[in-house]
Amino acid sequence: MDIIMPQLGETVTEGVVTKWYKKVGDTIKADETLFDVETDKVSTEIPSPVAGVVAEIVVAEGITAKVGVRLAVIRESGSVQPATTVGAAPIAAAAPSSISRANAADRLSPVVRRLVAEHSLNPADITGTGRDRRITREDVTEFIARRGARPAAMPAAAPALLAAGQVTPFNSVRKRVAENTAKSWHTAPHVLQVVEADFHRVDAARKLHGADWKRREGFALTYLPFIVRAVSIALGKFPKLNASLQGDGLLLHRRINIGIAVDLNFDGLLVPVLKDVPAKSLPQIAKEINDLAQRARTGKLRPDEMTEGTYTITNNGAFGTVITAPIIIQPQVAILSADGIRKKPVVIESADGDSIAIRPVGVLAQSFDHRAVDGSYSASFLAEVRNAIETRNWEQALQA
Repeated sequence: MDIIMPQLGETVTEGVVTKWYKKVGDTIKADETLFDVETDKVSTEIPSPVAGVVAEIVVAEGITAKVGVRLAVIRESGSVQPATTVGAAPIAAAAPSSISRANAADRLSPVVRRLVAEHSLNPADITGTGRDRRITREDVTEFIARRGARPAAMPAAAPALLAAGQVTPFNSVRKRVAENTAKSWHTAPHVLQVVEADFHRVDAARKLHGADWKRREGFALTYLPFIVRAVSIALGKFPKLNASLQGDGLLLHRRINIGIAVDLNFDGLLVPVLKDVPAKSLPQIAKEINDLAQRARTGKLRPDEMTEGTYTITNNGAFGTVITAPIIIQPQVAILSADGIRKKPVVIESADGDSIAIRPVGVLAQSFDHRAVDGSYSASFLAEVRNAIETRNWEQALQA
């Protein structure tokens, strides 16, 4: 079976093979980690789709390959001869015998390195069970469980990287992020529009059901699922924002697939996609968002879970932001930032006159491509999102 470079995101066109976990002639189980790949969005582990023997490694570590390019071949049985890799010696020959004596910190995969940094761990304290005593993701998670460690509030920054006057080169992830965001910014005429929404109905539902939800599901019920549901409702009424630019035209998508930007410990962003959102209940949306985010941070997403996005939401509210002007993910035509929700005095209009109440008010900031729609269309969409947030029966929706 040919192993090809997966597409880890709708706009990703290539990736770098940063590590092979097997060499030619090794056996591998289905779903066992085969290699690490790094794109402009994330570094992640890729499992083998089948069980068998690694018959050929075509692309060596450190080589960039286009999506769909053959990287390796796995056969179910039979002895094989080492094959020549692209741009380097065969993997079997390239692995020095001294690798088992190397310092553990020098042989961490990107996913393992991120976990170690998140939990402020010393790799020397962790016993590796992988090939050549390599530390695996499972080794780290088991170590954390044994000692009850919790992630640090912020990753410790290396003092050398913060030295005044020192130029720190971009790593490959940051370099590609810079390239893609710059391309989007220069390609699409971005326009920012902002509305405030009163989240008191959402708050009421969260207060009524939040404690039971956390006991039952094991995670907190945040504002994000409610925002995703409201956005999906509005996209159904304003389909030109659920679209992609194609030449001089606009492709309206039949499905509403919403990407959720997930921060990876300040090392980059990954955008897993919640597909067919209108067909899902609010509890389903909340569970899937949590599941996708957790697996994004531990490198367990499948490649198909990062494709086919038609609209994106980035949730900066946890950091207390006031307004964020996000950059559109090409070829989509809009992206929404959900910023901080704070208690504010709000004028309440009624038949008995105006009054002032303290309400949780959040900012929703949308960047849209002016080639696709005009300001009136975007503003009407945002008004529909706000209306859904402020008027729907969210308590009933949570029981669906």
